[in-house]
Amino acid sequence: MKQRAQIRMLADGRRLHLHDGPIDLIVEAFGTPRAIETAYHSASARFVTVLDELCGELSYLRRRCSLDDEWPQGAVARRMVASVMPYAPQYFITPMAAVAGAVAEEILATIVAAAELSSAYVNDGGDIALHLSPGEKFVVGMMERPDRRSLLGTTTVHAADPVRGIATSGWRGRSFSLGIADAVTVLADRAAAADAAATIIANAVDLPGHPAIVRVPACELVPDSDLRDRLVTQAVGELFSEEVHHALEAGSRTAELLLRMGLIRSAALSLQGETRVVGDVGQSKMIATPLGERGSVHA
Repeated sequence: MKQRAQIRMLADGRRLHLHDGPIDLIVEAFGTPRAIETAYHSASARFVTVLDELCGELSYLRRRCSLDDEWPQGAVARRMVASVMPYAPQYFITPMAAVAGAVAEEILATIVAAAELSSAYVNDGGDIALHLSPGEKFVVGMMERPDRRSLLGTTTVHAADPVRGIATSGWRGRSFSLGIADAVTVLADRAAAADAAATIIANAVDLPGHPAIVRVPACELVPDSDLRDRLVTQAVGELFSEEVHHALEAGSRTAELLLRMGLIRSAALSLQGETRVVGDVGQSKMIATPLGERGSVHA
């Protein structure tokens, strides 16, 4: 029998934790006590249906995205496809590249529709969907090493900015990467869009054929991986400074292209202690803030 989703309030009494299989969410809403209670009830009710809904269309979601494909039926799946479709003509990408951001978006949309909130966020393993009423703001931690939970700094998203999604990708994260970036943090208008873009940019931070980089077919690590036999990065040795520069420049060019296409608002790319920043978010430029000054950070 299928184990039911786990739903509980965290010890701080403010945040809701939702867990089901590979999906692990932190939800925090701000408003009146009744509005927050209503929001969390709605989030819980929608959450218990999400994984089964995705599994029902999993074979489709693991296929390479094509402009000729029919669209899936599920709301989360459709968010995923919409976010990866702009990359289909040029890149290998499957809808799974946007799954975390799309789930966060769906739960956020549910609670915002259910209750009047001043602000809220849904964090799916570092991919974050935001709701900000006028005058509200949100502090974002920019990852340097996801495996160590280390930050290179922060930026603040204001309600007047267009950004409502943040995502991080890289070979040290929880998902496979074709590139060698330690982390790429992307700010975009939606969480699923940020998720897909972070994947594309992180893949572009690369030194093809470099002997210090260990790559393994994805299917050898996870037999049913959507990446199949494509080589995913498993280790990156110490690189010379000019090699780090070359890899980051390759990723920056891709980020600049996505910026011109309107697919992202900003990106921070990190590799072996070096960082490149592309774009800004209006009032909130993506600038590394000293960590001692960051206050409350959501990463």
